[in-house]
Amino acid sequence: METNTQQQKAREILTYIQENLYFNRPDLDVKGESHNAALLFGLLTGLVGGKELIVGEPGLGKTTSAEYIGALLYRLPLGSIWEGEVSGHPEQTEEKIVGRPDLGQLNEGVEEVVWSSFALLPVKVVDEINRLPETKQSMILDGVDRGNWSYLNKVVHNDEYCLFATANYHDRGTNTIVAPLLDRFDVMVESKHPGPNISWMIGKEEPTYNLLRDPDREHALQSFTLGQDDQDDIEKICSDYGDALEKRLGVPSFGKLDRQEIRRQTAGLPFDEDASALMRTLLAELSFCCKHGQKRSNEICGEGCHYTGYLCYEVRTCPSNRLPISVRRYAQGLAWLLGDGIVDVEHLRTVIPYAAAHRIQWRDELDVLDEVGPRTEILPIHRAREATRKVYRRYREQGDRIKSALAVAYRIFDGEKLQPTEGDHPIYSEIMRDLGMEPPRPVLSD
Repeated sequence: METNTQQQKAREILTYIQENLYFNRPDLDVKGESHNAALLFGLLTGLVGGKELIVGEPGLGKTTSAEYIGALLYRLPLGSIWEGEVSGHPEQTEEKIVGRPDLGQLNEGVEEVVWSSFALLPVKVVDEINRLPETKQSMILDGVDRGNWSYLNKVVHNDEYCLFATANYHDRGTNTIVAPLLDRFDVMVESKHPGPNISWMIGKEEPTYNLLRDPDREHALQSFTLGQDDQDDIEKICSDYGDALEKRLGVPSFGKLDRQEIRRQTAGLPFDEDASALMRTLLAELSFCCKHGQKRSNEICGEGCHYTGYLCYEVRTCPSNRLPISVRRYAQGLAWLLGDGIVDVEHLRTVIPYAAAHRIQWRDELDVLDEVGPRTEILPIHRAREATRKVYRRYREQGDRIKSALAVAYRIFDGEKLQPTEGDHPIYSEIMRDLGMEPPRPVLSD
């Protein structure tokens, strides 16, 4: 697919941030191109309107990278993004996150809400989300998922938004991010140390954030969040900011119509036959259980299972339907960014580890840390990448047969009298279930 204007602009934004704002090492190869994973997936998050969890040590640019991406992809002055950020800490309140009563109106007996900038602006950043106690994480659960924010029986809905949340590695001041909230993040990435040479150079010049500040327009946007301007005004302010940036820095940015067109283009990219079959194969391994019918977090498969060599034996939980949705959107976004007209296996293999790492609970999670060999990533991403590699290896061995089994199943659905294809992989059993044929279950040894 020929690179279009939006793709060219997106790549220029990526290059500008990497060369001028967020200094890093490339740590991910995608089809012969070297990228920094945190920056690449941050850009994709903004483009597709996704949700990203960024983990890493304090001071390594987790929040900073999200702020820069949000400023350029949504034409929001950096100060406005700062104003809308939510800090994760034990004393955080719903009034700081979502909104507060309009006291002037309340004195007159009228119940109105002054919504927070976090609830209103399309770029949302939660800093150190794992310092929010588990009981308070529920305050952002529905908003993170659907863009619905409610307070005092009032609701504001975001028709467009992306969300970035940062988390330091676990220490005495952090809490567990509850599984329902974790599952709502499309991807998890790690912001790594850039190395001693780049680290020494950071801060040598003027602070890079000054490049994206615009106090006048930040003040104008503040008027919008206080209810003094309408939606047309906010778009004009953002458009003026984007024009000013391009004139001053030579870097492009995207307006709302641009982002809508990008999402239309990405959503229209098809998956090739192998990519579709590989994803079904992965989902079968993650959800299948020979003994219990499917994976369930409260049931552990015992020793001696016929499918010990597959992921269904190694994991504790069944993937939610959000996993394939996340993989689909980000794989399409990646293919679009690279100028590819179809989503293939390599796009999937790039995206899956980041979409699955925070969602998978391993049965040996507490015992494996010292057993894993050399690695360059945090353990969850490393294990998800290894799992993806193993599934892909099995798919290469059986790919033609799996595709044939899927094709035969479609023909049976259409009314042809055929026998479903059998094989020694969970995908064949799942196909038989879809056809209303309970597959034979191997006898489990003691």
